[in-house]
Amino acid sequence: MSETKIPLPREVADAFVDELIALDPVTGTYLGVRESSSRLPDTSPAGQEALAELARRTLARLDQAERRPGADRDIERRCARLLRERLTAELAVHEADEGLRAVGNMSTAAHHVREVFTVTPADTEEDWAAITERLRAVPAALAGYRESLALGLERKLYAGPRPTAVFLEQLTEWADTDGNGRGWFEDFAAAGPAALRTGLDEAARAATAAVAELRDWIREVYAPAVEGAPNTVGRDRYARWARYYNGTDLDLDEAYAYGWSEFHRLLDEMRTEAERILPGAATPWAALAHLDEHGRHIEGVEETRTWLQGLMDEAIEKLDGTHFELAERVRRVESRIAPPGSAAAPYYTPPSEDFSRPGRTWLPTMGQTRFPVYDLVSTWYHEGVPGHHLQLAQWAHVADDLSRYQASVGLVSANAEGWALYAERLMDELGFLTDAEVRLGYLDAQMMRALRVIVDTGMHLELEIPADSPFHPGERWTPELAEEFYGAHSSRPEDYVSSEMTRYLTIPGQAIGYKLGERAWLLGRERARERHGDAFDLKAWHMAALSQGSLGLDDLVDELSRL
Repeated sequence: MSETKIPLPREVADAFVDELIALDPVTGTYLGVRESSSRLPDTSPAGQEALAELARRTLARLDQAERRPGADRDIERRCARLLRERLTAELAVHEADEGLRAVGNMSTAAHHVREVFTVTPADTEEDWAAITERLRAVPAALAGYRESLALGLERKLYAGPRPTAVFLEQLTEWADTDGNGRGWFEDFAAAGPAALRTGLDEAARAATAAVAELRDWIREVYAPAVEGAPNTVGRDRYARWARYYNGTDLDLDEAYAYGWSEFHRLLDEMRTEAERILPGAATPWAALAHLDEHGRHIEGVEETRTWLQGLMDEAIEKLDGTHFELAERVRRVESRIAPPGSAAAPYYTPPSEDFSRPGRTWLPTMGQTRFPVYDLVSTWYHEGVPGHHLQLAQWAHVADDLSRYQASVGLVSANAEGWALYAERLMDELGFLTDAEVRLGYLDAQMMRALRVIVDTGMHLELEIPADSPFHPGERWTPELAEEFYGAHSSRPEDYVSSEMTRYLTIPGQAIGYKLGERAWLLGRERARERHGDAFDLKAWHMAALSQGSLGLDDLVDELSRL
């Protein structure tokens, strides 16, 4: 092959995205590729191996691309280091057969199959015709997922009993959302046009039947087989997953110690703020419980959605031109209510590549109709503006200058979650959180992320609780102790705490990325400020930082320091 035909790293990365979309139309839909709307991926072991083989081929191409003249330019170098890090991390997970025991309350193939319908275009009759075909693909996709889990059982690769039990509850709700035999897919299809009614209803019923079939198999075969298996993953598996979600090989014991240092710092700040709200309160959470009864609330689900939209719109108006420079299409973000059967935590979905579908925040109501303000403000600064939305929408906006890969599927969880937590702190630094209720809620949210580092590493690695802990010093963490500790140091209700703990057992190593990612963003900003001195321009730094695409944490600190 002649040198002129060897692609540069960004071209290799974008070719990977094209091939990935062909294998994974769920990814295509999130990117806004309409041709993906009628299909679902192969979730069987063969489908998983096809994705791994694509990663191996791409790494071989990248080896050549990095030797080409021009590959050392910053824009190529950043893309190459991200692509290599991501693909090697993904292959490590695949080669350990983690995809054969992916069971839990989020981020399984079954969750992806359901959730993709919430972002599939549904504006025209043509869109709904594609949705009908995608609904018809649900049984095969769930059957492939079941095949993967069955192979895991053969190889004695077990998910934990607790994530399995919660997943079973979710499948039951998806199969019978209204309690009368009508499933989630049928509810979704009900919004389709009358002209396609017969086909839509038939496909939706088949999808619901496939969910029920998977539920029955999980209940009758899988759950009994994994009974007695550990819910935690141990150090080796945890290190592998932590690399996957954080983009670097972490010193896990140092991370655990950092979580405790943040716990003590935040607890002191929370006590000070709680005194402003409820003088003499025994704990900050007593003050928050007082706010649950007597603080400011939004009444009504739709009213809350509208209020959250207004909060994000206000943040855009006040931040644009002062601390950020936002393109018009980046300024658009929508507040939505999450579909029934979601996990308890709010979340964000990014815009399509062409912005025809805007970025959206999602609020799971968990059956509630009354929402405390203290629990919403910093959370929507995190999920929306200036958090996830500004970062991920800006990536989409500058995708042509980066690569399609850096702006989308190359996302490192800890980079994005770290930015979003940095965004909460930024709003505090900028004076948006002076109200005592709202600031205590912000500190409680920060504390929750410190707790995640402690309990996620603690229970999976069975670490010792330090002597200066206010909770069971000297004992070893278990999931039961972790849940008790978390519940005692959080304002979250019991069902939320339970959902969170199942989440940490489902996706080990992900939850620590919020605090560790925030630390990386703060360190990168500090080093850039030291480098520029009085000439440091925070707005310019923000926009340069948000325009460089994703990176793992060590690479992120290095690149942020150069800006």
